[in-house]
Amino acid sequence: MCGRYASTRSPQDLTRLFQATDWLPGEKLAPSWNVAPTDDVYAILERAARGEGDEVRRELRRLRWGLVPPWAKDPKVGARMINARVETVHEKPAYRRAFVKRRCLLPADGFYEWEPRKDETTGKTRKQPYFIHPTDCQVMALAGLYEYWRDPDVDNDPTAWLITCTIITTEATDAAGRVHPRMPLALTPDHYDTWLDPHHQNTDDLRALLTQPAGGLLNARPVSTAVNNVRNNGPHLLDEVA
Repeated sequence: MCGRYASTRSPQDLTRLFQATDWLPGEKLAPSWNVAPTDDVYAILERAARGEGDEVRRELRRLRWGLVPPWAKDPKVGARMINARVETVHEKPAYRRAFVKRRCLLPADGFYEWEPRKDETTGKTRKQPYFIHPTDCQVMALAGLYEYWRDPDVDNDPTAWLITCTIITTEATDAAGRVHPRMPLALTPDHYDTWLDPHHQNTDDLRALLTQPAGGLLNARPVSTAVNNVRNNGPHLLDEVA
C-alpha cells in the first residue's frame, strides 16, 4: 500500500516538469514531508475545456487524497480508498469509471513504508519506517485516478463538489520490495501523455502502461518514527537513522 508520502516541489516546478498549462494560485499547497490520507494533494490531470470543442488542457489541481465514488452517500468512505490495486482497478465498481475517463498523476519526492522488526531485548515487534525514493532524486509520477462527488444536501453552491483521488499500487520491486510487499506505481515520462489523455479509453492499452518499474531505480533508508504522527512535518523526517 501507500499510506504516506512526501511532496515538496513548488507549483511552478510541477507545471514545468509536467508541462501543465493551467493552475490556480488559490490552490497553492505548502510543501509536505508527511502527506497523509484525506490531505489535499497536487495532481496533474487533463480535461476538455468548456466551450472549446475537444481541446484538452493539462492542469495542476488540488485534490483530496482518498477517492469518493459518485454514488457514495458519505464522503468519509474516501479514507478507506486511498489506494487501488493495479490487478483489479479496471473492474472494481469504485474505480472502473475513473480508470476509463479520469486518470491523473500524483507528484511525489518519495514514499514511506514500514518494516516489522522484533526487538531482541523485549521480544516485542515494532515497525521501522523507511523513506523510499528515486536514486536520482527526480520527481515520481504516481499513477492515480480522480473522481467527482456532489453533496446532495447542498444546492447551487460550488462547495457542494468534492474532487478526490486514489493512488494505484503494485507488487513491490527493487529496494521497496525488501521493506513491504506493495508500493505505489510510478509512470515513466514516455507514458504521461497516454495515461492523462481522457480521450484514450481502451482499457487494455491503459493497463499495459501500468508495468512494474525496472530494478535499481529506488533507494530505501530508515528514518525516524516521528513520521508515524501525521502532525509531524519538515525535512528532518527524511534524515537517515541508525
